[in-house]
Amino acid sequence: MIKTPEEITKIRKAGKILATVAKVVLARAEQGKTLRSLDKLAEELINNAGGEPAFLGYQPHGARRPYPNSICTSVNDVVVHGTPDNYRLKSGDVLKLDFGVIYDGWYADAAWTAGIGGITARAQKLIKVTEKALFAGIKQAKPGNHLGDIGWAINSEVSGHGFKVVDGLTGHGVGRQLHEEPSVFNEGERGRGILLKPGMVLAIEPMVSAGTAKIVQNRDDSFAIADGSLSAHFEHTIAIKDGGAEILTII
Repeated sequence: MIKTPEEITKIRKAGKILATVAKVVLARAEQGKTLRSLDKLAEELINNAGGEPAFLGYQPHGARRPYPNSICTSVNDVVVHGTPDNYRLKSGDVLKLDFGVIYDGWYADAAWTAGIGGITARAQKLIKVTEKALFAGIKQAKPGNHLGDIGWAINSEVSGHGFKVVDGLTGHGVGRQLHEEPSVFNEGERGRGILLKPGMVLAIEPMVSAGTAKIVQNRDDSFAIADGSLSAHFEHTIAIKDGGAEILTII
């Protein structure tokens, strides 16, 4: 669970590739673009930068098949694991972009949410609150705190604005594998859970619903909000250091 400075350097490199690619893909995510075109762009950029797409061929726990693409593109009520297809983005859509990069055998993972064209005021608020919740959680990721402090901070921000963290989906450790221990819950109690120590590398990722917290698994292994409400998702890979958290996937 504890990574050496040399190992964190490699995760940082994976994170730098990821962030650089994400910046380009998010800029291209506009009305009329297909989700498939964004996937092809991301895959090309990752490979050209010397990385590997971490999601391609990966089969997470509970999935029916290995994932067939390089990025996840989840639209509106779909919160995670949406498969890029020929759907064309339109004004009002809320797009979640989630992907990972491998560099020299080490993984980084991150996600962003973007509004396409003109989105509603409630969608804007949902996106803003979810991003704020991520940074509230990251602020608690420091030595001497506990894992529950991260979840407490995230849920406090989310619930304080009338939204809900979704049931059953969590963040996770990152390193030699895409998903490692521990699970990083998006709700918790202050001072509870494992003690946070320098060298831990975590993917912190609030996934938030504008409606119910309940989710359903679709046939393509994506997860959607059960009542069809909008959702948002932000994620960063962070390394815990003596002075706090270093964000390894910042754009």
